[in-house]
Amino acid sequence: MGIDLTALHWIYLVFIGLIILFMVFRKDTTIVCIIGIFSIALTATGSLSGSISSVFNSFIFAITELLSTILVISIIVAMSKGLTATGVNDVMIRPFTKFIKTPALAYWTIGIVMMLISWFFWPSPAVALLGAVLVPVALRVGLPALGIAMAMNLFGHGIALSGDYVIQAAPKLTADAAGIPVGDVIAASVPLVIVMGIVTTITAFIFIKRDMKRGILKVEQSTYLEDEPSPSEKNLLSAGWRNGIALLIPLLFALNIAAMVSFDLQGGDATALIGGTSIFILLIISLAAYKGKGLERSTSFLIDGFQFGFKVFGPVIPIAAFFYLGDAGFGTIIGDFLPETSHGIVNDLGASLAAVVPLSKAVGAVTLTVVGAITGLDGSGFSGISLAGSVANLFAQSIGTGVATLTALGQIAGIWVGGGTLVPWAIIPVAAICNVDPFELARRNMLPVVIGLTVTTIVAIFIL
Repeated sequence: MGIDLTALHWIYLVFIGLIILFMVFRKDTTIVCIIGIFSIALTATGSLSGSISSVFNSFIFAITELLSTILVISIIVAMSKGLTATGVNDVMIRPFTKFIKTPALAYWTIGIVMMLISWFFWPSPAVALLGAVLVPVALRVGLPALGIAMAMNLFGHGIALSGDYVIQAAPKLTADAAGIPVGDVIAASVPLVIVMGIVTTITAFIFIKRDMKRGILKVEQSTYLEDEPSPSEKNLLSAGWRNGIALLIPLLFALNIAAMVSFDLQGGDATALIGGTSIFILLIISLAAYKGKGLERSTSFLIDGFQFGFKVFGPVIPIAAFFYLGDAGFGTIIGDFLPETSHGIVNDLGASLAAVVPLSKAVGAVTLTVVGAITGLDGSGFSGISLAGSVANLFAQSIGTGVATLTALGQIAGIWVGGGTLVPWAIIPVAAICNVDPFELARRNMLPVVIGLTVTTIVAIFIL
């Protein structure tokens, strides 16, 4: 299970520590990431020119990996600007204002709806579906944008994705690696997902309320969904047109959901369907409201959306580029310089940790949490959870029990860290929709998630 770690592994580990340290002290990590990429490339290749080129190539790789997310967020923002400018957004959010009247109701309503949609379609489409409608409602009742983003993150990318009870992609990966039925992993994960979800979301809510009282968290009126259109723009559509479009939009998205179910569209395919639908909604709004100038206005909205999308993603490209080196990106960016037995730097580090720790129930549970968290650092949440299943199988054989519980624990840790609550480039969709800094959102999520993982690990020890 273990592997001989090379200088590349240790350099990567050192820079992970530096990046985390810089983030904790709220310092920009761009230069650290670039130096890290250069150092790893130079150590691997010994070529100065090749290492300089690797920095640029790593940026290309990161942008390519993130491009679909950048596009869908840009399009959703463009559509939202069109809705807001023509007054359609006001009509759409009016029904929700009747029962979402406080920040607390906004937090829990957005979170629970996000969780339910994410179970069936995964979080990225859910972010797009909720963003244009519920975010403005929550802002207007006084829940800060960071609080909205945390609710969407923790319930969607955390609870729903870590259990993955409907689509079952995550438990299938971990179960296959552990050599046990998928049903065993799902059953073992239920109490752990419940504990993790309750502890994390309540802790986050307490912190949000505390910082709101202290004035640290405030509702920012400058978010793109709250830009006030001029009266002349609002009057471009009659009340009948605004009501009609406001009814058409949820109908179109409902048809999207029906198509997702009928054609088994998940993940990227589901997100693409919503993105394409949003483009047509933008065209309908522009042509209906601006008539002869609709072509130019639709382009203007798209430009605004793309400017917003790339502005939000710009600071994240370097850190994403660095962490992609820990997985499949290494071979594409730098070349085949890892040992033949290597499964990627991140997986090698996780496997080496599992190989050197003493075995007991408590140590096994703690190790699976740490291994899961380490493998989640690549930002996908899924690429490393097979390792968690393999390690769980190894530990269970030595301990004599608990393979399903250990597998579920590693799965939960890997997805909570890498699936979109702590790694900055994985939380970008939510950060962009709520117009908050992804690094600040990651810092806000960190303490509740760490507390949740700690409590969940302790519960797992007693279950074993």
